[in-house]
Amino acid sequence: MSDEKQQVSRRQFLNYTLTGVGGFMAAGILISPIRMAVDPILKESSAGDLANVGLSVDDITSDPQRIDWSIDQVDGWYESEVNRSAWVYKNENDEVVAFSPVCKHLGCVVSWEGSEEHPDEYFCPCHNGRYYKDGTNVPGTPPLAPLDVYEQEVRDGMLFLGDAKPQGEA
Repeated sequence: MSDEKQQVSRRQFLNYTLTGVGGFMAAGILISPIRMAVDPILKESSAGDLANVGLSVDDITSDPQRIDWSIDQVDGWYESEVNRSAWVYKNENDEVVAFSPVCKHLGCVVSWEGSEEHPDEYFCPCHNGRYYKDGTNVPGTPPLAPLDVYEQEVRDGMLFLGDAKPQGEA
């Protein structure tokens, strides 16, 4: 081994110095956007939480009734209040059923008995889409899938609804 030290030339010194300073500057500039992108991912999600819709199970009848409620939604750092709706009724087994009012064809809003020609059906006025009371689509009409069903739970006699899922998944 040699006891001689390697000399660093001025050009190498400047190259190392500028590379180091440039790296620190780039890291300083990139830290903020990276943190902005990663921070919301690490926060706990409130998706799937059930919300009290303010309807007693005793007030639910066999005829579908529209209920409206609002939830607090957080998108990244933006908090907002979102309004939701559902068609709720009790089926022949006395079970509570809650359908999303969003048509599966183009996303218009369906209404119960919205058409005089087709009573006892959900009707979408956008393209004359129809659904039976159980939420299945009427063959030959534009919707190709049944209405989505809300996740639900009954607590202390009150109805709680969550997210709408396609029928069969809920």
